[in-house]
Amino acid sequence: MSFIFSLYRSLYTSFFICQYVTLIYFHLSTGNPGVVGFYKTYMWTLYQTFIRRYPVWAVSHAGHCMPPETYDMIEDASVTEKEDVFGLNGQIEHKLAFLRKHVPRDTNLLLIGHSIGCYIILEMMKRDPELLELDKKAVKAVMLFPTIERMACSPQGKVMTPVLCRLRYAFYLPIFLLSLFPERLKVSIVRLALRNFYAVDTSIIPATVSLINVECAANGMYMVSQEMRLVVERDNATVRQHLSKLIFYYGATDHWCPVQYYRDIRKDFPEGDIRLCERGIRHAFVLDAGEEMANMTAEWIFDD
Repeated sequence: MSFIFSLYRSLYTSFFICQYVTLIYFHLSTGNPGVVGFYKTYMWTLYQTFIRRYPVWAVSHAGHCMPPETYDMIEDASVTEKEDVFGLNGQIEHKLAFLRKHVPRDTNLLLIGHSIGCYIILEMMKRDPELLELDKKAVKAVMLFPTIERMACSPQGKVMTPVLCRLRYAFYLPIFLLSLFPERLKVSIVRLALRNFYAVDTSIIPATVSLINVECAANGMYMVSQEMRLVVERDNATVRQHLSKLIFYYGATDHWCPVQYYRDIRKDFPEGDIRLCERGIRHAFVLDAGEEMANMTAEWIFDD
């Protein structure tokens, strides 16, 4: 049981899209697990920092949370399998579809990515430059703890790749059994699993409880298994094309994108705005540093 929650903790990632014209709209589309609730503190702090004048939008990953019971859902297994909607490619297209359908064409964008979200942002830039109109519409992209290369070769990737690519099915039964527990007991289990974190953000507890669901957990682990196989080489062409708009922020103790990756990208792009964390913030900052990370993000936006 404790390993399952350790697995969840190791997978916390996120992808944000923030947008503004005269107004600023923050659109958050989470990473993996793709549950918006993990970023409640981060989102609220951004909202407060901008004097509550600008709305914050959020979108969870497809299949990573259960829709409200009032929603009429149409399930078509053939479409799901053919288009691989829960895989990494499907999630990228999911975010592009949201922008096409819901974001006004004349809205400028500030993109903020966390972990695999940074990879998703680079892919969006490459796949649909007209939608983002990167010279005008996407004015800046902030990349937090970016997993944009060699994921399976990272210290955490070496541990998680065999688990997620070959053994993930073994976790379905215990997750199913946990899902049968009363809600109050599941909350207690989550609190117990997080007890070793100092000053853990309690706002993430409901989001963590929501992951005790076989379908959501399976979709999340499936997506990560694809990340291990597909996120290999850094997309230097896209980075170079938009380097003046990119801010990279690497962790000093990050086992998903170690310091060597920071040194490598600094060597390849010495003129880029590429920073190394000096505050000891963990990769999964949503656990205990959402407010601090949001304040830093806001400072970078204001300074720019």
